[in-house]
Amino acid sequence: MSIDDILMQDETIFRDQSVFNPDYLPTIFLHRESQMEALKLCLRPALRGGKPLNAIVVGSCATGKTTSVKKLFDEAEKFSDKILCVYINCQLHVTRYNIFSQIYKKIFGHLPPETGIPFSRIYEKIMKHLQSNDQALVVALDDVNYLFQKKNANKIFYDILRAHEEFEGVRTGLLAVISDIEFRYILDKNVKSIFIPQEIVFPLYTHNELYDIFKERIKAGFYPEVISEEILEDITENTDSIGDLRVGIEILNLVGIIAEADASRSIQKKHLETALKKTSSISLKNTLQNMSQREKTLLKIIIETETELTAGDLYKLLNEIKPLSYASFDRLLNKLEFLRLIDVKFTGKGRKGNSRVIILRFDQDEIDKCLI
Repeated sequence: MSIDDILMQDETIFRDQSVFNPDYLPTIFLHRESQMEALKLCLRPALRGGKPLNAIVVGSCATGKTTSVKKLFDEAEKFSDKILCVYINCQLHVTRYNIFSQIYKKIFGHLPPETGIPFSRIYEKIMKHLQSNDQALVVALDDVNYLFQKKNANKIFYDILRAHEEFEGVRTGLLAVISDIEFRYILDKNVKSIFIPQEIVFPLYTHNELYDIFKERIKAGFYPEVISEEILEDITENTDSIGDLRVGIEILNLVGIIAEADASRSIQKKHLETALKKTSSISLKNTLQNMSQREKTLLKIIIETETELTAGDLYKLLNEIKPLSYASFDRLLNKLEFLRLIDVKFTGKGRKGNSRVIILRFDQDEIDKCLI
């Protein structure tokens, strides 16, 4: 079969393959009703002429934080032109100029010139627009920990939240989205006094919630009877063990592509087995990419140690590289267990019977490749 034949084939098991894209916003958004309501409460004052409430939106990766914020912003701007909502990915935009350039682009439809215009003029133009249009500004800073790591967060928070001091009547709010649940942020006093956030927690999806979400995606993305309940359950089980919704959605997409390549009108077990082999390393890479350097160092020690490790042994080895308190070490260990990279088993030994053994959940070579 030629490439033209492959590209022009009309038959497909996909009703809408975009349903499985990473940036897809589901029409039916399941199991985040309470979080969506809490986010709406933050915006409600702004829709009534008041100041929006600030919030910390916290949860592990792939728990619906970004989707919730984007759906909220979409709904709010459709409902009223008195609120301007700007979503910013802080992995991509970390400087003060970058952040305000994204706000500028949302208002004026284009980025400001990269050179020749001072930051103060861009800032003034944004705030005067809000002032003259009586619009409230709500900025969502996704993965805000990147701003703290670059030491830019305090200034950016200050510029957004204290704008009313220079521009009378301007109403601004912040949604700080954090995916690293162990991250501890520190704000300057002059920022802390005005950034008094609500905390909105996004827990991991349960097995049943994952099943419901996948079933809805299948209904929107595939034609009827393409995928069986048994295979759906297998995908749910696999995703639940990994703890990352995105992996399950990627498996659904990939298993459909594999079935089509096999000229099959339905997804079979053999297609799923092939897809699982391809996605396991992708999942691991995604997890490791979002880890701190300390967490990676700890994991590296575990995979390089040939003998069975107890928590006490691991603490001593880590301290030889980077000294830290046992409480900090324990938090790092709990994070690795939470990410399902390791299991921690109590042995019943030790002074109080609480000695713990560390067990890797992945192949050592596979982790080592992904850490590079």
